[in-house]
Amino acid sequence: MTDKIEITARENGPYLIPVTGSATFTDAEGDSQPVEGSMVALCRCGQSGNKPFCDGSHKKADFQAPGGTVAIRAT
Repeated sequence: MTDKIEITARENGPYLIPVTGSATFTDAEGDSQPVEGSMVALCRCGQSGNKPFCDGSHKKADFQAPGGTVAIRAT
């Protein structure tokens, strides 16, 4: 079975990662945080007060970046 995850960079916004059920985010220090819902938004502007998650600060910071999608396949 091959699973495909699509990560979308929204134009002038965060990275969007679909979540089915629940998932765990582990940061560079090894700290884990559970995430639930259908989508996780990760900051890419660097201004979020809730890093690594997006809190909408990109709008106030007038963050500008192109959008796009990357598909990752796990086997």
